Amino acid sequence: MTISLTTLAGERAELSPEDLQAFKAGFRGPVLAPGDPAYDDTRQIWNAMIDRRPGLIVRCTGSVDVLQAMRFARQHRLLLSVRGGGHHIAGLAVCDGGLMIDLSPMRGVWVDAAQRIAHAQAGCTLADVDRETQQHGLAAVLGFVSQTGIAGLTVGGGFGYLTRRHGWTCDNLVSMEVVTADAQLVRASADENADLFWALRGGSGNFGIVTSFEYRLHPVGPEILGGAIAWHGDDTLQVLDAYREFSARAPRELTSVAVLRTAPPAPWLPKAVHGQPIAAIFVCHTGAIDAGEALLAPLRALGQPVADIVTRRPYTQMQALLDATQPKGRRYYWKSHYLPQVSRPLAETVAAHARRAVSPHSAILLFQIGGALNELPLAHSPAGNRDAAYVLNIAGSWEKPQDDAANMAWARECFEATRAHSTGGTYVNFLTEDDGAERVDAAYGADNLARLAALKRRFDPDNVFRHTKSVLR
Repeated sequence: MTISLTTLAGERAELSPEDLQAFKAGFRGPVLAPGDPAYDDTRQIWNAMIDRRPGLIVRCTGSVDVLQAMRFARQHRLLLSVRGGGHHIAGLAVCDGGLMIDLSPMRGVWVDAAQRIAHAQAGCTLADVDRETQQHGLAAVLGFVSQTGIAGLTVGGGFGYLTRRHGWTCDNLVSMEVVTADAQLVRASADENADLFWALRGGSGNFGIVTSFEYRLHPVGPEILGGAIAWHGDDTLQVLDAYREFSARAPRELTSVAVLRTAPPAPWLPKAVHGQPIAAIFVCHTGAIDAGEALLAPLRALGQPVADIVTRRPYTQMQALLDATQPKGRRYYWKSHYLPQVSRPLAETVAAHARRAVSPHSAILLFQIGGALNELPLAHSPAGNRDAAYVLNIAGSWEKPQDDAANMAWARECFEATRAHSTGGTYVNFLTEDDGAERVDAAYGADNLARLAALKRRFDPDNVFRHTKSVLR
């Protein structure tokens, strides 16, 4: 059967059975066409708002498969997209009509405990890496939701509970293995293909397909002090005032996240508050447990909490604590800013918009990130934004397509209302499908963007990797 695929020129390429068979002969993983049993499951990603249909999906088992897929795409000049964990809000993993290169079967992790280095394939989730590194009391700087893929997180910058101590995820990279636009397999590091290494530490998917990452690890856990404390929604301003003071004084071993939302029917929350507005603070202290208890005492004494589940727990458990808020198959639409501080006017604004949320699944989050990342120069990596202390994430989440307009309008209104309180920057991994060049510019800044654009023209002159947030102007 002939298969029709979209090309880079937007035309249709007809692949004969012989063309496809020749490709399959050198490819180890499954090759899926529309109508194949696993096709729909593979093309459907975390955000149900993304409903695209690739002309062909190739599921890679290793770097050689990725290399073969890249050669095939070049031979037929195919439009392509690359899937790691499939967790990007804009659905960059899936293209319409083209070739989807799926890295998700590639989930090996190898830990060198003596050197404090982890080698992880690009299909890994955060949970895959944490599980292996925590066997040695070590951890990589990764994100907040354990089912997120490491690849998109890392090449977009990356932040999590360890960022205050050690910087962006990409600041902790030692090297990467990369399939380039001209179908070469290369190593990128500070002393080998250094320009490519720089571009991939925040420049997103514009420069190549990373097939594996080498992370610098840090002593963490295996037990930490962490969890969440929640208060009634009526106490939101009091909680945010306390959060501002608490987070400003906290040492880097302590990271906190403020969350405003409707209480879900979670077992850690009393039934009496289910469906009611709450303000919660998630905390993760990765230093000495006794020191963490002393630091948290004033927060735990604030007002009348409705729940307190801060306790000694495995670091891997802390990494998964927010997972239930992000199930696959919901509809998601986000807006975000970097913040220099959590001022009282900002607190009043987000509190008012949280009360107006359309969906009970939506939330407004304030992630604390200030610390190590602020000590490096802006040009250290494209991730930049070295003046940021917090990330504001306006996280719309709902179930039904007919509710799209109302929920997206809520997120946009809150975004505009909080713009004046931002640094002017934003996180590229939180940019939605409709965020254009202006927001990409805000993610990088003028100097980093100019360097990225020059490197894009050098490493990908045909703009093969175009199914991403473009750095070209």
